[in-house]
Amino acid sequence: MDKRVYFLMIVSFIVGMVELIIGGILDLIADDLQISLGKAGLLITIFSLIFAIAGPVLLIATAGVERKRLTIVSLFVFLLGNIVTLFSSTYMIVFLGRIISAMSGALLIILCLVMAPTIVDPKYRGRAIGLVSMGVSGSLVLGVPLGLMLGNAFGWRAPFVMISLLTVLSIVGVFFFMERVEPKPSIPIGKQLATLKSRKILFAQSTTFLFLAGHTVLYAYLTPFLKTTMGMEGTAISVAYLVFGVAAVSGGGFGGTLADIFGTKRTILVVTVIFGCAIFAIPYTTFAMPVFLVVMIVWGMMSWAVSPAMQSYLIESSPETSDIQQSLNNSALHLGIAFGSVVGGVVIEHTSVTHNATVGGLLVVLALGTALLSMHEKKPLPKKQEQL
Repeated sequence: MDKRVYFLMIVSFIVGMVELIIGGILDLIADDLQISLGKAGLLITIFSLIFAIAGPVLLIATAGVERKRLTIVSLFVFLLGNIVTLFSSTYMIVFLGRIISAMSGALLIILCLVMAPTIVDPKYRGRAIGLVSMGVSGSLVLGVPLGLMLGNAFGWRAPFVMISLLTVLSIVGVFFFMERVEPKPSIPIGKQLATLKSRKILFAQSTTFLFLAGHTVLYAYLTPFLKTTMGMEGTAISVAYLVFGVAAVSGGGFGGTLADIFGTKRTILVVTVIFGCAIFAIPYTTFAMPVFLVVMIVWGMMSWAVSPAMQSYLIESSPETSDIQQSLNNSALHLGIAFGSVVGGVVIEHTSVTHNATVGGLLVVLALGTALLSMHEKKPLPKKQEQL
């Protein structure tokens, strides 16, 4: 395996952290900028929404640009977005910084996924893509505890200092260690969206959307949930997030193993059921820390165990458009995060954070329904009926 792939994985991890890193410090941001928790949660929503839409669009718009050069330019823009956030004095400036970071970050992740298989031998292409994807998934679950620890120790701007420094190191690394990578023809958005005409594909992508939305309704507001229901503070919350993060990262490998042993369809259905049960159960486990941690570990593992099974299922369902399906699935994932953070914010604004788990669980039930619809095979009509 080419060592540069590991470097691309690190870049994808750094970029991916920005999406949810403020999830654990929403209360600190809300207090400093004098806004509500729901409004602070929109900073996650706007990032995920822009991330989901901008990636495919910018990839087509920059189709003719050499990849190393484009990566360096994108990293500079990404750095600018984080600096704007770091030195912001108002909510709207933070909002603007998030938009800049999201647009450049979306393009960077896709560039890492595109470059990884081109710099390795063909027999290592799958593993190269997997390593970059692992960087993204790892950042989404480990970014929150990192942000929480730094935020509680040095203020909510501290995580953006760390990301800015890591981005500078990434720029230096790409400049000196990455070779030129010539661009390849991009797939038009119209052709990508046309694959959704397939009922099987449409409901599969909808499953990812609803699954991540249900997860984010609670996960994006886990800090206020822990403070409200269990009276946790500082270190205890950091530990809870770290436990969740480790469980989620290990869940990706666990889900892949399950898919290989039991098949993709069975794995998706079983994981979704267990995941939904865990989220519904969370509010009823807060009476005892050990019970809560056990259920939270199950929730964490299942949250990413579905990803490898769903990606394999999409490849099985439409092998001729497998690349397109991975791109669309990435967009569905981030749209789900955006939608879930909006719904979670609405629940907090109008009721209480204690109800977020229930609402999230209901979205997971819908995800189970779309998964079943995707997997349902239409029975062929009897020959007599066909003749009629």
